Amino acid sequence: MLKIKNDFNTVRWWQFPMLIVAGIVNATGVALFLLPSGVLDGGLSGTAILLSKITPLHVSLFLVILNVPFFLFAIFKQGPAIAACSLVAILSYSGMTWVFQTGLGLTAKMWELVGRDVFLCSIFGGIISGLGSGLTIRFGGAMDGVEVMAVLFAKKIGVTVGQFVMIYNIVIYTLACFLLGNFSVGLYSIVTYAIGLKAVDFVVDGFDKGKACIIITQKGDEMASVICREMGRGITLLDSKGFYSKETRTMMYCVVNRFEIGRLKKLVNQVDDTAFVTISEVSEVMGTGVHLRRRKRGEDTPSHMSDLAEAPPESETEETLNAAEETAS
Repeated sequence: MLKIKNDFNTVRWWQFPMLIVAGIVNATGVALFLLPSGVLDGGLSGTAILLSKITPLHVSLFLVILNVPFFLFAIFKQGPAIAACSLVAILSYSGMTWVFQTGLGLTAKMWELVGRDVFLCSIFGGIISGLGSGLTIRFGGAMDGVEVMAVLFAKKIGVTVGQFVMIYNIVIYTLACFLLGNFSVGLYSIVTYAIGLKAVDFVVDGFDKGKACIIITQKGDEMASVICREMGRGITLLDSKGFYSKETRTMMYCVVNRFEIGRLKKLVNQVDDTAFVTISEVSEVMGTGVHLRRRKRGEDTPSHMSDLAEAPPESETEETLNAAEETAS
């Protein structure tokens, strides 16, 4: 017997209004830009659009028919929390798609407003629908049941979840080219899908992505003190040894945002212009102490401060800085 994960207590009431908004945003991109231009969205949403073009049934009906069964099954695989959040989003999405297209008749009006420009519609449709999907993920749900389908079948056919979704979309776009007799539909749909993925990443990961910096220097304490003082960042110091030179140096690890990279490189160059520096993007940063607030004198360091991003107490920092200044002078 399948056991249902009891994770519903993790859902907060304010997630549902935001999921409704996410559905409205997604419907705006699809109903006002993709449907009038004939361009397909990705996943089951694209399948629903294709079926609505070759049958007399409305796209909103197909959105519910195709997605709801997978989200109901997700209750057993991923728990009721994500299933409930996803259902709210997809019902909002399908309902507002009907309102925009049939209830208000905005689909036809927008087609005339954009000058019947298919390429323009594919771009803005991808951006807006991608923002809606990203908001759904951000607030605990999923806008498309193809992700649940991928989890179920990807391992059985020996591919990853991402590869399964990509293969599914390629199949749908190829079928659309033959069934609709218009190969440009598939090409425009690929443009929409690619732009939509970037929009989802923008919402989920944020514009301000973290950058992991590794600095190998002979002036570890001095450089760590300067970075901690000037940028308020926690730093990890590790002892390292060069294989060829056999020299002992300090390896520093810290995480900054993309806007602080230039400032960090400037500080590193000021302290040690021979330091070896590598900078890479990190998809997610967890834990406390990554960005330190300035503590008042006499204030204790939080007991839960992460060792990975631990900074020295203020008194030690000041002593190190004073020593560094005396050495420099």
